[in-house]
Amino acid sequence: MNPRDVMLDTINHRQPLCVPYTLAFESDVEQRLNTYYGGSHWKDRLTRFVTHVGAVDTDKKEVIDAVYNRDPYGGIWRADRLPWHLETPPLARPSFDGYTFPAAEDFFRPDWKAQAIKTCAETTDTFRVANLGWGLFERSWNLRGFENILVDVMDNPEFFEEALDRIMHLYLDFVEYTADLPIDGILFGDDWGDQRGVIIGPKRWRKFIKPRWAQVYEAVHRHGKIVMHHSCGSVAAIMPDIIEIGVDVLESVQPEAAGMNPYALKQQWGDKITFWGSLGSQSTIPFGTPESIRAEIRSLRNVMGQNGGYILAPAKPLMSETPTENAVAIVEAFAEG
Repeated sequence: MNPRDVMLDTINHRQPLCVPYTLAFESDVEQRLNTYYGGSHWKDRLTRFVTHVGAVDTDKKEVIDAVYNRDPYGGIWRADRLPWHLETPPLARPSFDGYTFPAAEDFFRPDWKAQAIKTCAETTDTFRVANLGWGLFERSWNLRGFENILVDVMDNPEFFEEALDRIMHLYLDFVEYTADLPIDGILFGDDWGDQRGVIIGPKRWRKFIKPRWAQVYEAVHRHGKIVMHHSCGSVAAIMPDIIEIGVDVLESVQPEAAGMNPYALKQQWGDKITFWGSLGSQSTIPFGTPESIRAEIRSLRNVMGQNGGYILAPAKPLMSETPTENAVAIVEAFAEG
């Protein structure tokens, strides 16, 4: 049984041979691990369960100067700030009058697609995932700015729906361009939640966001691919809806957010959806001891991994605030599995 088989068993809610995992790092954490181990050979201890490829550059940027970039929608971004900082959104008003919306082809990358085909051919024993980047809600605020789009949800709902429809049709085209790759799943990102709950509220999410993502997911399933979706924060209030519209795998499952205790989620929904993440990036990883981190990883494997439906991972890549000894504990505990 190879890593791809383990992933497929997991997602199909069959007890896998082992609990699959993914582990990503910010560059400084990786450098510290290289220093600790005296080289990068520690990576050879980790099993590669997932291979990521892409054919669409949904985060395409044109460099203006050392500070500013422009995206295909016309938004101006600062490159010298983290996290992503939208300096000037393309739409000053809630209207598309006089505005040229980008075409799907503006984001296609034939060179990426050719490389994706090559990579997939070289990694047939892994679960291959095509990334399609940030989605409908995220791109809507990219058009207007975050505060403005939240006002539009309330005061200009017709504009908000038009924005979502335009973006949805882009993503339907992105799926069509991507789905002929020899991949197993397509991964989307759209942060629906903050630490407290659904950002625009469950009722408005169901009205505006849910039916449009349902169309995108249906297109993915029509091509026989698995739907994987990233959302930060608390989405507990809409978990039945997420399952209903066809999300097969939900990432990142932040345990610190309201209602997102992974063990409770597993108990209630674990036979209907696969959870990917759950190792706390705001709690366990930066503030735990190596011993407590190892214990939590064992618990996640033993409890969340029952009958499949769980992919072990930090809720976020190991970030700069991760102590070296904690990063080492995670690497070694993951490798033991």
